[in-house]
Amino acid sequence: MSWLLRAAAEPTLSYYQSQGGYEALKKALRMSPQEVVEEVKRSGLRGRGGAGFPTGMKWAFAKADPKEPRYLVANADEGEPGTFKDRFLMERTPHLLLEGMVIAAWALAARQGFIYLRGEYTAPYRALQRALQEARQAGFLGRDILGSGLDFDILVHRGAGAYICGEETALLESLEGRRGQPRIKPPFPVNQGLWGQPTVVNNVETLANVPLILQMGAEAWSRIGSRDCPGPKLYSVSGQVLRPGLYELPMGSTLRELIYGHAGGLRPGRALKAVIPGGISSPALTPQQLDVPMDFPSLQRAGSMLGSGAVMVLDDTVCMVGACLVAMEFFERQSCGKCTPCREGTGWLRAVLQRLEEGRGSADDLELLSDVARNIAGKSFCPLGDGAAVMLLRALERFGEEFQKHTRGRCPLKDRVAS
Repeated sequence: MSWLLRAAAEPTLSYYQSQGGYEALKKALRMSPQEVVEEVKRSGLRGRGGAGFPTGMKWAFAKADPKEPRYLVANADEGEPGTFKDRFLMERTPHLLLEGMVIAAWALAARQGFIYLRGEYTAPYRALQRALQEARQAGFLGRDILGSGLDFDILVHRGAGAYICGEETALLESLEGRRGQPRIKPPFPVNQGLWGQPTVVNNVETLANVPLILQMGAEAWSRIGSRDCPGPKLYSVSGQVLRPGLYELPMGSTLRELIYGHAGGLRPGRALKAVIPGGISSPALTPQQLDVPMDFPSLQRAGSMLGSGAVMVLDDTVCMVGACLVAMEFFERQSCGKCTPCREGTGWLRAVLQRLEEGRGSADDLELLSDVARNIAGKSFCPLGDGAAVMLLRALERFGEEFQKHTRGRCPLKDRVAS
């Protein structure tokens, strides 16, 4: 059964309404704002952007702050490599996001919303602009929405391609016109966010779930997925599988089901080497961990994280040292430079990995990698440094033999011709 993607055949308002679109908003407007907050809390919805923070609790914190105005921001920066779920939602069912935002605005008494969109996303930008125009003309945005007294509108702000702006406080800095760098927390955005006002920042997929919760009811929605992490989840599957793509499954479905039951398994004659379950920041899992449920607590117990749900499948032709080098080149390039551990440490890790990959490394380099990574983890200003360090530390633990081989010369896979 499809939940989030049921209205993804056409991006138009008429088609969306034919699938029940904006009925959840009408229902929400017949409820009090506090009742809407409580409904989202009862559903157990957790943020789909990576941190997994309970959405209803975040709304309640912002609503409890007496300062006005309050702001609502949809984080549509989606810069995590391997992730393309939010892009699909915005391109194919933009009204689902808009409806979720208007419901959230009613619950929060917010008058202005923003969609912070990844700058490279031109097709989603066009789809959102068309949808905003349709929604305004139909009375779902603007002044006195559907006679409720709610005044709320949405502005799309295009980012400039900085990965760090996926972090909510760096996003707010950028939205205010400054360089995208993370802020110290606390205070948190729910109390001191955009222009110092209470601000809720939710991921696109998180907000897209809100109309489903109102339409189905919190209890029915919470029966989808696992008990700890209810609801449907979009998984972006890429890498060496036969059917890469976007898959919608109940939260907590296993990696094995996702890779072999839906993505078609690996190419003929190939063996699975590793799976990155939640984007490049999440440590890779081994083939022995395929039965782990794809939810927040289960992956944490397995020594990784769900992140954005970007599943990257690596077969036995992939060099793990080379894969870590590619990842570290990305982290070094995308570091905002605000803190020393991340700014300097990612460069050191990249340089040592490059030595190993080129056959110029030694056994001492493995201890150096571990030492530098441990000195980054837990000491950087935001999760970017932590993600780079922990991803590498887990790779050293789980694929240590392959790293050892690189200390004795050229990568053993370099001369292997993939068939």
